[in-house]
Amino acid sequence: MKLEIERIEKAAEVLKGITRETKLIYSPVFSTESGNEIYLKPENLQLTGAFKIRGAYFKISCLTGEEKKRGLIASSAGNHAQGVALAAQMQGVRSTIVMPKTTPLIKVEATKNFGARVILEGDCYDDAYQEARRLEKKEDLVFIHPFDDYDVMAGQGTIGLEILDDLEDVHSIIVPIGGGGLISGIAAAVKARRPDVRIIGVEPDGARAMTDSIFKNKIQTLHKVDTIADGVAVKTPGSRPFSVIKDLVDEIITVSDAELMESFLLLLERHKLIAENSGVLSLAALHKLKVRGEKIVPVISGGNIDVVTISSMIDRGLVKRGRIFCFSAEMPDEPGQLLKISEILADENANIIKLDHNQFKTLDRFKQVLLEVTVETNGHEHVRKIIKALEKGGYSIERVY
Repeated sequence: MKLEIERIEKAAEVLKGITRETKLIYSPVFSTESGNEIYLKPENLQLTGAFKIRGAYFKISCLTGEEKKRGLIASSAGNHAQGVALAAQMQGVRSTIVMPKTTPLIKVEATKNFGARVILEGDCYDDAYQEARRLEKKEDLVFIHPFDDYDVMAGQGTIGLEILDDLEDVHSIIVPIGGGGLISGIAAAVKARRPDVRIIGVEPDGARAMTDSIFKNKIQTLHKVDTIADGVAVKTPGSRPFSVIKDLVDEIITVSDAELMESFLLLLERHKLIAENSGVLSLAALHKLKVRGEKIVPVISGGNIDVVTISSMIDRGLVKRGRIFCFSAEMPDEPGQLLKISEILADENANIIKLDHNQFKTLDRFKQVLLEVTVETNGHEHVRKIIKALEKGGYSIERVY
Protein backbone atom coordinates (compact mmCIF):
# COMPACT_ATOMS: atom_id res chain seq x y z
CA MET A 1 0.00 0.00 0.00
CA LYS A 2 1.27 3.47 -0.88
CA LEU A 3 0.24 7.03 -0.18
CA GLU A 4 -1.48 7.90 -3.44
CA ILE A 5 -2.69 11.37 -4.39
CA GLU A 6 -6.20 9.92 -4.81
CA ARG A 7 -6.30 9.06 -1.09
CA ILE A 8 -5.24 12.60 -0.17
CA GLU A 9 -7.84 14.09 -2.51
CA LYS A 10 -10.48 11.86 -0.89
CA ALA A 11 -9.38 13.13 2.51
CA ALA A 12 -9.77 16.71 1.28
CA GLU A 13 -13.37 15.96 0.29
CA VAL A 14 -14.15 14.33 3.63
CA LEU A 15 -12.64 17.23 5.56
CA LYS A 16 -14.60 19.94 3.72
CA GLY A 17 -16.70 21.75 6.30
CA ILE A 18 -14.96 19.86 9.11
CA THR A 19 -11.52 21.51 9.34
CA ARG A 20 -10.52 25.11 8.73
CA GLU A 21 -8.77 25.99 5.50
CA THR A 22 -5.94 28.00 7.02
CA LYS A 23 -5.13 30.65 4.41
CA LEU A 24 -1.52 31.69 3.84
CA ILE A 25 -0.26 34.85 5.58
CA TYR A 26 2.49 36.89 3.92
CA SER A 27 5.23 37.75 6.43
CA PRO A 28 7.21 40.96 5.83
CA VAL A 29 9.49 40.35 8.83
CA PHE A 30 10.43 36.75 8.04
CA SER A 31 10.80 37.71 4.37
CA THR A 32 13.27 40.46 5.27
CA GLU A 33 15.22 38.26 7.68
CA SER A 34 15.53 35.34 5.25
CA GLY A 35 15.85 37.19 1.93
CA ASN A 36 12.90 35.24 0.51
CA GLU A 37 9.14 35.76 0.13
CA ILE A 38 7.69 33.99 3.15
CA TYR A 39 4.05 32.91 3.40
CA LEU A 40 3.02 31.34 6.71
CA LYS A 41 0.70 28.32 6.75
CA PRO A 42 -0.93 28.90 10.18
CA GLU A 43 -2.11 25.48 11.34
CA ASN A 44 -1.91 26.89 14.87
CA LEU A 45 -5.27 28.44 13.94
CA GLN A 46 -6.73 25.03 13.09
CA LEU A 47 -9.44 23.33 15.18
CA THR A 48 -7.80 22.06 18.40
CA GLY A 49 -4.89 24.42 17.67
CA ALA A 50 -2.93 22.04 15.42
CA PHE A 51 -2.97 20.13 12.13
CA LYS A 52 -3.63 16.76 13.79
CA ILE A 53 -7.42 16.99 13.49
CA ARG A 54 -7.01 16.44 9.72
CA GLY A 55 -5.44 13.00 9.90
CA ALA A 56 -7.42 11.88 12.92
CA TYR A 57 -10.81 12.75 11.44
CA PHE A 58 -10.07 11.14 8.08
CA LYS A 59 -8.72 7.98 9.70
CA ILE A 60 -11.78 7.56 11.92
CA SER A 61 -14.09 8.19 8.94
CA CYS A 62 -12.45 5.22 7.18
CA LEU A 63 -13.17 2.77 10.02
CA THR A 64 -15.97 0.22 9.79
CA GLY A 65 -19.05 0.42 11.99
CA GLU A 66 -17.80 -2.55 14.03
CA GLU A 67 -14.43 -0.86 14.63
CA LYS A 68 -16.10 2.33 15.77
CA LYS A 69 -18.25 0.41 18.25
CA ARG A 70 -15.14 -1.08 19.89
CA GLY A 71 -13.81 2.41 20.73
CA LEU A 72 -10.51 4.07 19.93
CA ILE A 73 -7.18 4.45 21.67
CA ALA A 74 -4.26 6.71 20.81
CA SER A 75 -0.94 7.82 22.26
CA SER A 76 0.20 11.40 21.96
CA ALA A 77 2.30 14.20 23.40
CA GLY A 78 -0.71 16.43 22.99
CA ASN A 79 -1.90 17.53 19.55
CA HIS A 80 -2.79 14.09 18.16
CA ALA A 81 -4.61 13.48 21.44
CA GLN A 82 -6.86 16.48 20.92
CA GLY A 83 -7.31 15.66 17.25
CA VAL A 84 -8.45 12.11 17.96
CA ALA A 85 -10.60 13.17 20.91
CA LEU A 86 -12.46 15.85 18.94
CA ALA A 87 -12.74 13.77 15.76
CA ALA A 88 -14.10 10.84 17.79
CA GLN A 89 -16.58 13.10 19.56
CA MET A 90 -17.77 14.55 16.23
CA GLN A 91 -18.35 11.05 14.87
CA GLY A 92 -19.90 9.62 18.05
CA VAL A 93 -17.06 7.26 18.96
CA ARG A 94 -15.54 6.58 22.41
CA SER A 95 -11.84 7.44 22.78
CA THR A 96 -9.02 6.77 25.23
CA ILE A 97 -5.79 8.77 25.02
CA VAL A 98 -2.48 7.83 26.67
CA MET A 99 -0.19 10.85 27.17
CA PRO A 100 3.30 11.22 28.70
CA LYS A 101 3.33 12.57 32.26
CA THR A 102 5.40 15.50 30.94
CA THR A 103 2.61 16.70 28.63
CA PRO A 104 1.69 20.38 29.27
CA LEU A 105 -1.44 20.67 31.38
CA ILE A 106 -3.23 22.76 28.74
CA LYS A 107 -3.10 19.81 26.32
CA VAL A 108 -4.24 17.30 28.93
CA GLU A 109 -7.24 19.41 29.95
CA ALA A 110 -8.20 20.19 26.36
CA THR A 111 -8.18 16.48 25.52
CA LYS A 112 -10.45 15.70 28.47
CA ASN A 113 -12.79 18.51 27.44
CA PHE A 114 -13.31 16.76 24.08
CA GLY A 115 -14.74 13.78 25.94
CA ALA A 116 -11.74 11.45 25.96
CA ARG A 117 -10.58 9.24 28.80
CA VAL A 118 -7.01 10.39 29.49
CA ILE A 119 -4.28 8.17 30.98
CA LEU A 120 -0.84 9.63 31.85
CA GLU A 121 2.06 7.21 31.44
CA GLY A 122 5.84 7.54 31.02
CA ASP A 123 8.18 10.46 30.37
CA CYS A 124 8.02 10.66 26.56
CA TYR A 125 5.84 9.71 23.61
CA ASP A 126 7.39 6.26 23.22
CA ASP A 127 6.48 5.31 26.81
CA ALA A 128 2.87 6.40 26.23
CA TYR A 129 2.83 4.47 22.97
CA GLN A 130 3.79 1.21 24.68
CA GLU A 131 1.04 1.63 27.27
CA ALA A 132 -1.54 2.42 24.58
CA ARG A 133 -0.58 -0.73 22.69
CA ARG A 134 -1.00 -2.75 25.88
CA LEU A 135 -4.47 -1.32 26.51
CA GLU A 136 -5.40 -1.84 22.86
CA LYS A 137 -5.08 -5.60 23.33
CA LYS A 138 -6.44 -5.73 26.87
CA GLU A 139 -9.62 -3.76 26.08
CA ASP A 140 -10.00 -4.68 22.37
CA LEU A 141 -9.73 -1.07 21.20
CA VAL A 142 -8.79 0.29 17.77
CA PHE A 143 -5.42 2.04 17.80
CA ILE A 144 -5.12 5.34 15.92
CA HIS A 145 -1.45 5.91 15.21
CA PRO A 146 -0.31 9.56 15.23
CA PHE A 147 1.90 9.23 12.15
CA ASP A 148 2.61 5.66 10.97
CA ASP A 149 -0.69 5.22 9.13
CA TYR A 150 -1.53 5.97 5.48
CA ASP A 151 -4.98 7.40 6.22
CA VAL A 152 -3.55 9.69 8.90
CA MET A 153 -0.77 10.75 6.52
CA ALA A 154 -3.34 11.42 3.80
CA GLY A 155 -5.34 13.67 6.11
CA GLN A 156 -2.22 15.71 6.92
CA GLY A 157 -1.42 15.84 3.20
CA THR A 158 -4.46 18.03 2.59
CA ILE A 159 -2.28 20.89 3.87
CA GLY A 160 -0.11 20.47 0.78
CA LEU A 161 -3.13 20.72 -1.54
CA GLU A 162 -4.26 23.92 0.17
CA ILE A 163 -0.80 25.47 -0.17
CA LEU A 164 -0.74 24.76 -3.91
CA ASP A 165 -4.22 26.25 -4.28
CA ASP A 166 -3.18 29.41 -2.41
CA LEU A 167 0.28 29.89 -3.96
CA GLU A 168 0.64 28.25 -7.36
CA ASP A 169 4.23 29.42 -7.90
CA VAL A 170 5.58 28.29 -4.52
CA HIS A 171 9.23 27.16 -4.65
CA SER A 172 9.68 25.42 -1.28
CA ILE A 173 7.58 24.18 1.65
CA ILE A 174 9.20 23.76 5.08
CA VAL A 175 7.64 21.24 7.46
CA PRO A 176 8.38 20.15 11.07
CA ILE A 177 9.23 16.47 11.57
CA GLY A 178 8.36 14.36 14.60
CA GLY A 179 7.29 10.88 13.57
CA GLY A 180 7.06 12.00 9.95
CA GLY A 181 3.31 11.83 9.25
CA LEU A 182 2.87 15.52 8.46
CA ILE A 183 5.77 15.96 6.06
CA SER A 184 5.19 12.63 4.29
CA GLY A 185 1.54 13.55 3.62
CA ILE A 186 2.46 17.03 2.37
CA ALA A 187 5.32 15.68 0.24
CA ALA A 188 3.09 13.03 -1.39
CA ALA A 189 0.41 15.61 -2.20
CA VAL A 190 2.73 18.31 -3.50
CA LYS A 191 5.12 16.12 -5.49
CA ALA A 192 2.20 14.43 -7.27
CA ARG A 193 1.07 17.80 -8.66
CA ARG A 194 4.26 19.86 -8.61
CA PRO A 195 7.38 17.65 -8.50
CA ASP A 196 9.58 20.75 -8.86
CA VAL A 197 8.55 22.14 -5.47
CA ARG A 198 11.19 21.49 -2.80
CA ILE A 199 10.01 19.84 0.43
CA ILE A 200 12.28 20.63 3.38
CA GLY A 201 11.94 18.97 6.77
CA VAL A 202 13.06 20.37 10.13
CA GLU A 203 14.00 18.58 13.34
CA PRO A 204 15.40 19.82 16.67
CA ASP A 205 19.07 19.07 17.33
CA GLY A 206 17.98 17.04 20.36
CA ALA A 207 15.47 14.83 18.50
CA ARG A 208 16.90 14.10 15.06
CA ALA A 209 15.60 10.57 14.61
CA MET A 210 14.53 11.03 10.99
CA THR A 211 17.78 12.77 10.05
CA ASP A 212 19.78 9.83 11.40
CA SER A 213 17.43 7.33 9.75
CA ILE A 214 17.78 8.93 6.32
CA PHE A 215 21.57 9.17 6.70
CA LYS A 216 21.83 5.45 7.54
CA ASN A 217 18.99 4.44 5.18
CA LYS A 218 17.35 2.52 8.00
CA ILE A 219 14.96 3.43 10.83
CA GLN A 220 16.99 4.55 13.86
CA THR A 221 15.92 4.78 17.49
CA LEU A 222 17.42 7.53 19.63
CA HIS A 223 18.60 6.62 23.13
CA LYS A 224 17.02 9.83 24.43
CA VAL A 225 15.43 13.04 23.20
CA ASP A 226 16.38 16.44 24.59
CA THR A 227 14.43 19.38 23.20
CA ILE A 228 11.91 22.00 24.28
CA ALA A 229 9.85 20.99 21.23
CA ASP A 230 7.80 18.35 23.05
CA GLY A 231 5.45 17.84 20.10
CA VAL A 232 8.24 16.28 18.01
CA ALA A 233 10.15 14.54 20.81
CA VAL A 234 9.97 11.13 19.09
CA LYS A 235 12.68 8.49 19.54
CA THR A 236 11.62 6.26 16.64
CA PRO A 237 10.08 7.68 13.44
CA GLY A 238 7.38 5.84 11.50
CA SER A 239 8.31 3.25 8.88
CA ARG A 240 5.61 4.37 6.44
CA PRO A 241 6.58 8.05 6.65
CA PHE A 242 10.25 7.05 6.36
CA SER A 243 9.64 5.30 3.05
CA VAL A 244 7.89 8.41 1.67
CA ILE A 245 10.39 10.89 3.08
CA LYS A 246 13.48 9.18 1.69
CA ASP A 247 11.92 9.30 -1.79
CA LEU A 248 10.18 12.68 -1.80
CA VAL A 249 11.76 15.01 0.77
CA ASP A 250 14.63 17.06 -0.64
CA GLU A 251 16.41 18.10 2.56
CA ILE A 252 16.21 17.92 6.35
CA ILE A 253 17.55 20.78 8.49
CA THR A 254 18.18 20.67 12.25
CA VAL A 255 17.81 23.69 14.54
CA SER A 256 18.70 24.47 18.15
CA ASP A 257 16.33 25.22 21.01
CA ALA A 258 17.73 28.76 21.12
CA GLU A 259 16.75 29.27 17.48
CA LEU A 260 13.23 28.08 18.30
CA MET A 261 12.95 30.67 21.08
CA GLU A 262 14.05 33.47 18.76
CA SER A 263 11.53 32.48 16.08
CA PHE A 264 8.77 32.15 18.67
CA LEU A 265 9.38 35.71 19.85
CA LEU A 266 9.45 37.14 16.33
CA LEU A 267 6.19 35.42 15.37
CA LEU A 268 4.48 36.62 18.54
CA GLU A 269 5.79 40.18 18.40
CA ARG A 270 5.35 40.89 14.69
CA HIS A 271 2.35 38.70 13.74
CA LYS A 272 0.57 38.45 17.10
CA LEU A 273 0.43 34.68 16.54
CA ILE A 274 1.26 32.11 19.21
CA ALA A 275 2.85 28.81 18.25
CA GLU A 276 4.15 25.99 20.38
CA ASN A 277 7.84 25.08 20.42
CA SER A 278 7.53 22.39 17.76
CA GLY A 279 5.26 24.67 15.73
CA VAL A 280 8.05 27.17 14.99
CA LEU A 281 10.59 24.63 13.73
CA SER A 282 9.95 25.67 10.14
CA LEU A 283 10.48 29.35 11.00
CA ALA A 284 13.78 28.63 12.76
CA ALA A 285 14.99 26.84 9.63
CA LEU A 286 14.54 29.95 7.46
CA HIS A 287 17.92 31.27 8.61
CA LYS A 288 19.63 28.16 7.26
CA LEU A 289 18.31 28.27 3.71
CA LYS A 290 20.88 28.92 0.98
CA VAL A 291 18.37 30.28 -1.54
CA ARG A 292 17.29 33.91 -1.94
CA GLY A 293 14.34 35.55 -3.66
CA GLU A 294 12.12 32.44 -3.64
CA LYS A 295 8.53 31.96 -2.48
CA ILE A 296 8.63 29.75 0.58
CA VAL A 297 5.88 28.41 2.85
CA PRO A 298 6.83 27.39 6.40
CA VAL A 299 4.12 25.29 8.07
CA ILE A 300 3.37 26.45 11.62
CA SER A 301 2.14 23.09 12.81
CA GLY A 302 0.51 23.97 16.14
CA GLY A 303 -0.14 26.56 18.82
CA ASN A 304 -0.95 24.63 21.98
CA ILE A 305 1.35 26.12 24.61
CA ASP A 306 0.76 27.00 28.26
CA VAL A 307 1.14 30.52 29.66
CA VAL A 308 4.16 29.68 31.85
CA THR A 309 6.04 28.32 28.85
CA ILE A 310 5.07 31.38 26.81
CA SER A 311 6.63 33.63 29.45
CA SER A 312 9.83 31.60 29.49
CA MET A 313 10.02 31.55 25.68
CA ILE A 314 9.58 35.33 25.51
CA ASP A 315 12.37 35.94 28.05
CA ARG A 316 14.80 33.61 26.30
CA GLY A 317 13.84 34.92 22.89
CA LEU A 318 14.58 38.48 24.03
CA VAL A 319 18.04 37.41 25.17
CA LYS A 320 18.71 35.55 21.92
CA ARG A 321 17.83 38.61 19.84
CA GLY A 322 19.90 40.97 22.00
CA ARG A 323 16.85 42.70 23.45
CA ILE A 324 17.80 41.95 27.06
CA PHE A 325 21.39 42.30 28.33
CA CYS A 326 22.61 41.40 31.83
CA PHE A 327 26.14 42.13 33.03
CA SER A 328 28.10 42.28 36.27
CA ALA A 329 31.01 44.49 37.27
CA GLU A 330 33.14 44.94 40.37
CA MET A 331 33.43 48.59 41.38
CA PRO A 332 34.95 50.58 44.26
CA ASP A 333 32.64 50.93 47.25
CA GLU A 334 32.65 54.70 46.97
CA PRO A 335 29.90 57.33 46.65
CA GLY A 336 28.98 58.20 43.05
CA GLN A 337 30.03 54.94 41.40
CA LEU A 338 26.46 53.77 40.86
CA LEU A 339 25.54 57.16 39.42
CA LYS A 340 28.49 57.00 37.01
CA ILE A 341 27.40 53.63 35.58
CA SER A 342 23.78 54.83 35.39
CA GLU A 343 24.87 57.87 33.39
CA ILE A 344 26.84 55.72 30.94
CA LEU A 345 23.81 53.48 30.41
CA ALA A 346 21.52 56.50 30.01
CA ASP A 347 23.86 58.02 27.42
CA GLU A 348 23.66 54.75 25.47
CA ASN A 349 19.84 54.65 25.70
CA ALA A 350 19.83 51.44 27.74
CA ASN A 351 16.78 51.14 29.98
CA ILE A 352 17.59 49.60 33.38
CA ILE A 353 14.98 46.98 34.38
CA LYS A 354 16.83 45.33 37.28
CA LEU A 355 19.80 46.23 39.46
CA ASP A 356 21.54 44.37 42.30
CA HIS A 357 24.18 46.28 44.31
CA ASN A 358 25.80 43.70 46.60
CA GLN A 359 29.05 44.09 48.59
CA PHE A 360 28.82 40.54 49.99
CA LYS A 361 29.52 38.94 46.59
CA THR A 362 33.10 40.22 46.33
CA LEU A 363 36.29 38.84 47.87
CA ASP A 364 37.03 42.18 49.54
CA ARG A 365 33.64 43.45 50.66
CA PHE A 366 35.19 46.41 52.54
CA LYS A 367 36.64 47.95 49.36
CA GLN A 368 34.69 46.47 46.44
CA VAL A 369 31.06 45.93 45.55
CA LEU A 370 29.55 43.72 42.83
CA LEU A 371 26.97 45.35 40.64
CA GLU A 372 24.66 43.22 38.48
CA VAL A 373 22.50 45.12 36.01
CA THR A 374 19.84 43.99 33.54
CA VAL A 375 18.96 46.44 30.77
CA GLU A 376 16.52 46.54 27.87
CA THR A 377 18.38 46.92 24.57
CA ASN A 378 17.69 47.23 20.84
CA GLY A 379 19.74 44.34 19.48
CA HIS A 380 23.21 42.87 19.45
CA GLU A 381 24.88 45.97 17.99
CA HIS A 382 23.38 48.07 20.77
CA VAL A 383 24.74 45.61 23.35
CA ARG A 384 28.23 45.88 21.84
CA LYS A 385 28.08 49.70 22.06
CA ILE A 386 27.05 49.53 25.72
CA ILE A 387 29.92 47.18 26.59
CA LYS A 388 32.40 49.43 24.76
CA ALA A 389 31.13 52.51 26.62
CA LEU A 390 31.36 50.79 30.01
CA GLU A 391 34.89 49.58 29.32
CA LYS A 392 35.85 53.07 28.18
CA GLY A 393 34.53 54.32 31.53
CA GLY A 394 36.99 52.03 33.32
CA TYR A 395 34.74 49.08 34.16
CA SER A 396 35.57 45.43 33.54
CA ILE A 397 32.36 43.79 32.37
CA GLU A 398 31.34 40.15 32.70
CA ARG A 399 28.32 39.23 30.59
CA VAL A 400 25.73 37.17 32.51
CA TYR A 401 23.37 36.71 29.52
